[in-house]
Amino acid sequence: MATITSAAVSIPSFTGLKSSTAISSPKTTSVRFTSSSTPKLAVKASLKDIGVAIAATAATAILATNALAIEITLGGDDGSLAFIPQNFEVAAGEKIVFKNNAGFPHNVVFDEDEVPSGVDVSKISMSEEDLLNAKGETYAVTLTEKGTYSFYCSPHAGAGMTGKVTVN
Repeated sequence: MATITSAAVSIPSFTGLKSSTAISSPKTTSVRFTSSSTPKLAVKASLKDIGVAIAATAATAILATNALAIEITLGGDDGSLAFIPQNFEVAAGEKIVFKNNAGFPHNVVFDEDEVPSGVDVSKISMSEEDLLNAKGETYAVTLTEKGTYSFYCSPHAGAGMTGKVTVN
């Protein structure tokens, strides 16, 4: 495809061609072509690049949000009454998802005597009466205060279904 750039083009003009007279001297007319399509294409490309950058940033944010979650299994595949893993660490503000697997019903209750001072366990725990009754049901919590938190499953605490999370 040809590109037109700014240039002067001379186009001769002939006036008065008559059979009985001599040809008069030609007149010259100047025509200037300018191309405004190049800047428009550059603007369109810039807007496209911005759109791609915005989409990439949004996708990164979504992936980062999903990456900042840890999943704890309630009940082992072998039928054990346990949190898997039983002890783990998370960053402050990281989402913890407790997911029912086997041996249910289960719940997640934080021990009020074994959480950082000032933490209200009623805001981070399931109630003792609320239970996850089916495979795949979840309970999620986000802990923001740094320290160590102990938790248990109220129906199975006597069987040793307890856990500990350290928030860094």
